[in-house]
Amino acid sequence: MSPLDEFLWAVLGLLLTVAGTFMEAAIALPNLLNDDGQLVLPSSWSAIPVYSLPVSYQVAAVLLVGCMGGRQAAALSQVAYLILGLSGFQVFSQGGGLDYWREPTFGYLLGFVPGAWVCGWLAFRSGAAARIEWLALSGLAGLTIIHSCGLLYLCALALVGQLSQPLVELIQQYSLWALPGQLVIVCLVALVARILRLVLLY
Repeated sequence: MSPLDEFLWAVLGLLLTVAGTFMEAAIALPNLLNDDGQLVLPSSWSAIPVYSLPVSYQVAAVLLVGCMGGRQAAALSQVAYLILGLSGFQVFSQGGGLDYWREPTFGYLLGFVPGAWVCGWLAFRSGAAARIEWLALSGLAGLTIIHSCGLLYLCALALVGQLSQPLVELIQQYSLWALPGQLVIVCLVALVARILRLVLLY
C-alpha cells in the first residue's frame, strides 16, 4: 500500500471514528421463516426488524480502518482523533478538552491507538490476510487491547481516587455490557472488510 493510500485511509478513519462516536449501532435481522417453517422473503425494507446494540459505531470505525488501511494508517487516525478531542473539539462521547483524562472512558480511547495498530498489523499478514476469519481475528485482537487499556486505566483512576462511581460498576458498564454488541460489530467489520478488499483487489 502506497503512502498516499495510507494517508487517505488515516483521514477516512478519523472521519469515521468521529461520526461513529455519535451513531448508535444496530443490526437488521429479517425473519425468513413463517410460523409453518416456510421460507418467506420480506415484502419491503420497513418489514425487516432492526435491533439496537448498546454501543456506538466508534469501535467499528477503529477496527475497519485497521482491516483496510493497515497498522500505520489505523494508528495515525486514532492519534489524530485523540489530539482533536484533547484540543477541545467535542468529538468524544462526553465532549472534549484536556480535562477529559478524568473521564472513565478515556482509557478505552487511549486503547484505540494500539488496538488499531495491532488490528492493522494482523489484517495484512501474508497468506491468511484476506480470509474473513483472519479479519475477524484481527478485529478481536484489536478489541481485546482496547478493553485491556480501558480496564487498566479504570484501575489507575481508582487508585488515585478519581472515580465518582464504584470500580465494579464502571467495569460492568463499559466492558461487560458493551462486549456482546462489540463482538457483533467485529463480525460485521470482518464481513465489510472482506467485501471491500475483494472489490479493491487487495
